Amino acid sequence: MAESAFFPANDILSAALMNPRFWLMLAFPSLLFLAYTQQKDWATEKLERSLSSERKGKLNEPFVGITTNGIIEPNLFKIRSTGVSTGPVLKAATSFLASLHEDQRKKTKFAIDDIEWRKWMNQDFYVRQGMGFQDMNDKQREAAFAILRAGLSAKGLQLSRDIMRLNETLGELTGNMPRYGEWAYWLTVMGEPSSDKPWGFQMDGHHLIINYFVLGDQVVMTPLFVGSEPVIATSGKYKGLKILQEEQALGLKMVQALNEDQRKKAILDKNKTGNNNLTEAFKDNAVIDYAGLKGSDLTAAQKTQYLHLISQFIDNLDSGHARVKMEDVRKHLDNTYFAWIGGTETESVYYYRIHSPVVLIEFDHQRPAGLTPFSKNPQLPDHEHIHIVVRTPNGNDYGKDLLRQHLLAHPH
Repeated sequence: MAESAFFPANDILSAALMNPRFWLMLAFPSLLFLAYTQQKDWATEKLERSLSSERKGKLNEPFVGITTNGIIEPNLFKIRSTGVSTGPVLKAATSFLASLHEDQRKKTKFAIDDIEWRKWMNQDFYVRQGMGFQDMNDKQREAAFAILRAGLSAKGLQLSRDIMRLNETLGELTGNMPRYGEWAYWLTVMGEPSSDKPWGFQMDGHHLIINYFVLGDQVVMTPLFVGSEPVIATSGKYKGLKILQEEQALGLKMVQALNEDQRKKAILDKNKTGNNNLTEAFKDNAVIDYAGLKGSDLTAAQKTQYLHLISQFIDNLDSGHARVKMEDVRKHLDNTYFAWIGGTETESVYYYRIHSPVVLIEFDHQRPAGLTPFSKNPQLPDHEHIHIVVRTPNGNDYGKDLLRQHLLAHPH
């Protein structure tokens, strides 16, 4: 056969090397393996960091609750009728579970006394349980939001949705949607939704954790964690959205309303250089003594202002149960302490804590985290990263004291 009838081997190789498809075919398996390895490494890292956080949080220790000295103040919470129906949230939870397939229900439902209640965390890397919003179809997602719509006030629902949307903004700014995003949230149901037996649900994700316990017509919605970074969207899909400005402003107005002697008691430190929240994830048994200005040291006008500030956090709950909770708050108002760390000017960064036998609220300007590359000084807190925690001290977070009393009266 003549030489012109075929390409010599070196000519074939030269032609191949000049063809971009050759290099793509050669590189594709390597790129696929690299992507798989990176994905696997991130999944492994998430799990390792989650387990490490749980170990440090000592979840193996029995639940006690937040106290001032390690000892529960007794007889603060009683099983009783509030006269406020929980029928709407019961109906919504039942419908949500019915919308799930059998395997989805299995991973979404937990026992009423399961340790899963305490496995929540603000950080985005935490491995969540339950049904993820990103895995729900439209019908299931609407059923999930119906639970929030029934259990929260319009204000609480709006705040929850806006936190989710601002998590999308964070993903846009960082280019990291796998870790952030509007639908990176999970829902679990504890116990069997019932009109007379204890049950509840948990919403869990970055900057939004809602623990919602139900017994008859009683509700306990703590621990509650809300926050965001950023708190104001200046670009992207949700440009113009802003949250937590009222909680920020009213706290500042409260400290500014104090006279000099009152400020000396309330302000623990005029300098704020770090994060100050004490009751975030895995702090269920934190021991925090009362500090700051006692409610009994306020004037009548200041007490009215103080109650208005507290209601900003309680009013995320549906109006009827928020009213019931505020009645408890009022009973202990004279023994409700207001503590402050930071400056007292509009541009100041600050932390404040409201602490009584029946409620503990923390507001904290935090250091940059996801937006560190955009910060002028990543080592100092700013107004663009806010964390808020609401707790029920003395053993009734997650409704555990009510559950304890119920199980004593109705052994299972």
